[in-house]
Amino acid sequence: MSIEERQQELISEFSMMEEWMEKYEYIIELGKEMAPLPESEKSDELLIRGCQSRVWLKSSFSNDGLLHFQGDSDAVITKGLVALMIRVYDGQRAE
Repeated sequence: MSIEERQQELISEFSMMEEWMEKYEYIIELGKEMAPLPESEKSDELLIRGCQSRVWLKSSFSNDGLLHFQGDSDAVITKGLVALMIRVYDGQRAE
């Protein structure tokens, strides 16, 4: 699935929710479902600077040239936003 298709899928999911609270709860749930980054990998090198919350983002390439991401945050809503980003970009080509 392309980046644009994944984005459209998320837009469709969020458009079905009428209340903002539903959207917040969904984002929080996505964060809770995301596998945590191991404590040993929560290094300053992976820390996103300038964010109010502590956010770690790890990227790697697979043998087939696809990008893969792992992330974590100390704030549940932020972790959910990281999960959304990973859902869109994980498994895509760098171009």
